[in-house]
Amino acid sequence: MLRGNRELWWAVGAGILITGVYGAVVFFSRGIPAAGDLFGHGLGIMGFILMLMTETLYSLRKRSRNASWGKMSSWLQFHIFTGLVGPYMVLLHTSWKFNGLAGAVTLLTIIIVLSGIVGRYIFTRIPRTLDGLEIEGTLSEAALRQARQLMALWHMIHIPIGMALFISAFVHIGAALYYATFLK
Repeated sequence: MLRGNRELWWAVGAGILITGVYGAVVFFSRGIPAAGDLFGHGLGIMGFILMLMTETLYSLRKRSRNASWGKMSSWLQFHIFTGLVGPYMVLLHTSWKFNGLAGAVTLLTIIIVLSGIVGRYIFTRIPRTLDGLEIEGTLSEAALRQARQLMALWHMIHIPIGMALFISAFVHIGAALYYATFLK
């Protein structure tokens, strides 16, 4: 079970640090960094790597119950941290331009982050052990069943949106490499 909001505070701290660096770049370059510049690419690459880690590492750990790779609660906190910081970096990478495929990827990123916030809220309504296993008998049976149904519905929405996001992101990366790098 999530205890406290440590991952949220770490994400806010990282966001403040990233915003400070971004602000310094804007100040010294006297303009918003272009998505295709070194700094813009760096933000996009690092943000995408964090998002990819968000998607893959937590899912792998969740599916390997007998692995001793740490507590599920720690992995969920990591998932939440990278799921907030990565998309923020990708948002800064856009140079505040939201057209074409890149705009669609940004929209899907915003939707998946909002969906993740809803999922975290639903997840915290179900009592769990430190390893993430549900604790029976702590909620009324109707409330527990309702929370489980909401969580199942949320998974049915969140996971396909995440897949669409990553497919779109890979197409965007491929197109950016092709048009901005290989054709030069």
